[in-house]
Amino acid sequence: MRSLYSNIKAYVEHSLTVEPPHVLHVEECGNPKGIPLLFVHGGPGAGCEPYHRRFFNPDVYRIILFDQRGSGRSTPHAELEGNTTQALVADMEVIRTHLGIERWVLFGGSWGSTLSLVYAETHPGRVLGLILRGIFLCRPREIEWFYQEGANRIFPDYWQDFLRPIPPEERGNLVHAYHRVLTGANEVARMAAAKAWSGWEGRTLTLVESPTVVGHFSSAHTALSLARIECHYFMHDSFLEPNQILRDAHRLKDIPGVIVHGRYDMVCPLESAWELHQAWPQAEFKIVPGAGHAASERGTTDVLVQAADDMAQRCNKT
Repeated sequence: MRSLYSNIKAYVEHSLTVEPPHVLHVEECGNPKGIPLLFVHGGPGAGCEPYHRRFFNPDVYRIILFDQRGSGRSTPHAELEGNTTQALVADMEVIRTHLGIERWVLFGGSWGSTLSLVYAETHPGRVLGLILRGIFLCRPREIEWFYQEGANRIFPDYWQDFLRPIPPEERGNLVHAYHRVLTGANEVARMAAAKAWSGWEGRTLTLVESPTVVGHFSSAHTALSLARIECHYFMHDSFLEPNQILRDAHRLKDIPGVIVHGRYDMVCPLESAWELHQAWPQAEFKIVPGAGHAASERGTTDVLVQAADDMAQRCNKT
C-alpha cells in the first residue's frame, strides 16, 4: 500500500494580489522543472496543510499550493467580499500566468474537486490531467443531505452539537440560520457557530473518527474561515447554475482523469461520483472500500498517491 512521500518544504512563496481586498498565499515545492501540478484544497475555506505536499513525487512534480480567498494564509482571513466560484477560477488563471505555466495537472478533493471541475470545463486547454477525490457537485440535494436531513440520521449524537447554536424555531433551514449568525456582529456567537459547523464536518469526514482531523477542524483559525465561507457559498448555490458541472462534463472528454471516492463517504455520498463518471466515462473510477471522505484515510491515500504517480508517467509520454 502506497503512503505519502517524505516531508518537504516550499522552495519559494508568493503573495499575489488579486481583486481587492484579496491577497493569495501561493507556494511551490518539489522540482522547479517538473510537471506543473496545482493542489486545490477543499471547503471552500479550509486552506492548505503541510501534508498536502506529500501526495506527489517531488522529483517529478512542480507542486503548487494556494490558499483560496479568505482561507489559510491568504488575506483578509474569512473574507466574503468578492468570494465566488468565478473569482476563484480567475485566481487560478492569475497564478498560472504569473508562474509561466502553459498547462498543469489539477488535484482536488471535495470542494477542491468542484473547483477543479469548473476550472477544467472553463479552460480545458489548460489542463494536462485531473485527479479528483470525494466528488462534490454542490447541488441542492447534496447540501440538504449534510446540513439538513440525511447525514444527521447516521450521526445523531454529533448532530445535536451542530444544532446547539441555532434556536429551535430557526432549524427548518439550518444553512440560512447559520448564515445569520456567521455574518452577524456578535463575535462570541459567531465563533461558537463556526466551531459547531466546522466540528460537525471534522467528526464525519473519516470512517473512524480521527482526533487529528477533528483537532484541525476545531481550531479557531480553520473553523472561522471554513464555516463562514462554506455557508456563504451554500447560501448562493455555490455561484453555479443548476447541474452546471454535469451539464458541461462533455468539455472534459479529452482530459485524462481519475475519480477517487470512499465507499462510505458520509459528507459527499458516492452517488455524485457515480453520476460524474457516467457523464465523463473517459475518466478512471476508483471506489475505495473501507474509507469515508478524507484524503488522509489510508486506503484513499494509497489510491491518490498511485494516481499521481500514474499521471506523471502519462504526462511524460506526451
